[in-house]
Amino acid sequence: MSDLLLAVGILCAINTGLALLLMLAEAVIVDTRDRSITINDTQIVTVPGGRPLLAALKDRKIFIPSACGGRGSCGLCKVTVIEGAGPLLATETPWLTAEEQKSGVRLSCQVKVRRDLRIRIPEELFAVKQYQAEVATLSDLTHDIKQVTLKLLDPPEITFTAGQFVQIEVPPYALTDEPIYRAYSVASDPCQPSQIELEIRYVPNGICTTYVHKHLKVGDRVTLNGPYGTFGLRPTGRELIFIAGGSGMAPIRAILLEMARTQNPRPCRYFFGARAKRDLFLVEEMRRIETELPSFRFIPALSAPDPDDRWEGETGLITEVVGRHVTNAAQAEAYLCGSPLMIDACIQVLREKGMPEENIFYDKFA
Repeated sequence: MSDLLLAVGILCAINTGLALLLMLAEAVIVDTRDRSITINDTQIVTVPGGRPLLAALKDRKIFIPSACGGRGSCGLCKVTVIEGAGPLLATETPWLTAEEQKSGVRLSCQVKVRRDLRIRIPEELFAVKQYQAEVATLSDLTHDIKQVTLKLLDPPEITFTAGQFVQIEVPPYALTDEPIYRAYSVASDPCQPSQIELEIRYVPNGICTTYVHKHLKVGDRVTLNGPYGTFGLRPTGRELIFIAGGSGMAPIRAILLEMARTQNPRPCRYFFGARAKRDLFLVEEMRRIETELPSFRFIPALSAPDPDDRWEGETGLITEVVGRHVTNAAQAEAYLCGSPLMIDACIQVLREKGMPEENIFYDKFA
């Protein structure tokens, strides 16, 4: 028994020693001397070396969109690196096309600032700002989706386009030792710039969703930045097909609220998929929009209604429902928002109905 305890003790000591050596090696190898980042050949910022490019730019108030907190699992934080980056990492290749890799596109969360860099980013990112806001209301839309209303404090207003998203900061708490950003689509009409609404679905052990559902309170201060994204209505005049599920409702709702306010005459149908009746929300609001926009039709569908639901509407997977209702989509355009699996399946249905690839726009929620 004593020999076993001795062996365990020796093993623990070896592991501890290796960990200390790794920490020491990291401290020695990582060069923290200041480095310059030249952006679009018009602006130069100086940052400490050794940090991820995403974090280094954020420290200089240049916000690159990222929905995963810098873990390399969303693919949003793309920048073009002209000079100074190391070799492409295996964590980046799943998110980059062959053409992007050839042209120097990288994930900024995976690129370490080890030498001076020259990069190129979209000009619109220079307009992204950081905001301080206060939680004005918290309400349950379903058993697992909360609506969060944020009142802007500093600056007091935000200008955004329906369909865009913001990143909110989660402060350190039980599930994270450092601030973490997560992306959420704005669910409210852009005509109210002094406040925004978000629809946040609870994901078990999700850092941000747990914070919002279990810890956030009315009156709390929230740091956010944005707006980001191009998931907005194109001014083409084509018939519109909206498809969403769960919190994918958010950007579609913002677009529809704006359409109702401006009396947009484009014919449109909105297919919303849920499992059971308890997963549906904002149905009354959608019915109200139907009365305000004669060309709009809301089509909710349940894939597995409970017997007590007494559901008389559409049933089946949302792909099946879209397939039954849409016959020829050659002259229409579609906006899809929700899980990647749902979106990929719906894109296939729309293709089969004749919709051109360039008329399909989507926002995949990781």
